Amino acid sequence: QVQLVESGGGLVQTGDSLRLSCAASGRTFSSYAMGWYRQAPGKQRELVAVITSGGSTRYADSVKGRFTISRDNAKNTVYLQMYSLKPEDTDIYYCATDRRPYTSSLSPNYWGQGTQVTVSS
Repeated sequence: QVQLVESGGGLVQTGDSLRLSCAASGRTFSSYAMGWYRQAPGKQRELVAVITSGGSTRYADSVKGRFTISRDNAKNTVYLQMYSLKPEDTDIYYCATDRRPYTSSLSPNYWGQGTQVTVSS
């Protein structure tokens, strides 16, 4: 069974940095695309960043140049490094992965429990 466990959220100030981690288990981590999504109360969950099994990355326009997604296959972990945080980045951040291996995109089938990021002004 695939399990995703996020960590690293917290309360920071505008302009600060934060790194989220997502530890995966239950299958061969390196074969699957991984992604980060975020959701505010009452809003739709939105894609933040994706990294494929081959290491290709894609970002939402709102975070380009500020966020970096990476993966460490030896540790079965995907990261989201966030710089220059803004109050509008305040959300619950979710890790997600696909049930299909070696895809060039991500259709999330498995989700973590989420981690809260709050950016104060």
